Amino acid sequence: MTENIFSFPVRIYWEDTDAGGIVYHANYLRYMERARTEWLRALGWSQERLYSELGVVFVVAEAKAKYKKPARLDDELVVRSTVTACGRTSFEFHQEILRGDEVLNVGDVRCGTLDAHTFRPVAMPEPISEQLKKFLTLIIR
Repeated sequence: MTENIFSFPVRIYWEDTDAGGIVYHANYLRYMERARTEWLRALGWSQERLYSELGVVFVVAEAKAKYKKPARLDDELVVRSTVTACGRTSFEFHQEILRGDEVLNVGDVRCGTLDAHTFRPVAMPEPISEQLKKFLTLIIR
C-alpha cells in the first residue's frame, strides 16, 4: 500500500478468457472484489472475522465499470483501489485495473454493511469505519 492506494496483483489465466482470447468482462469485477477483500484483510478484517466477531457482511450495492482496453492470457495486471466515501452504512471505492502504466478498466463500487443474520442495513462497525476514513481520497472526474 502506498499512501491511500492499495495495489493487488492479478495474473490472467486461460479460465479468465473468452472464446476471443480476451478477459471476459465480468472477471474485471471479480478482480476488483478480490482487491477490496485483500485490502480489508491487510487492515486486519478478514471476511470470516467480520462475520464471526462483528456480525456484519459487506455487499456490493452498486457497481459501475468502464472497459477501455482488453487484457489477455498471461498478462500481469494490478488493481489499484482508493476509498472515495465512507458513510454510516456504506463506503465507496474507485478502482483501476492496469497493465503496466496502461489503464484497462476503471470502476466505482459502493458497498453496504448488512447484519450477517438478518441481511438488513446496519451501521458499519466503528473500528473499520475509522480505518477506512484515514484512506479517503477525493477523485475528480
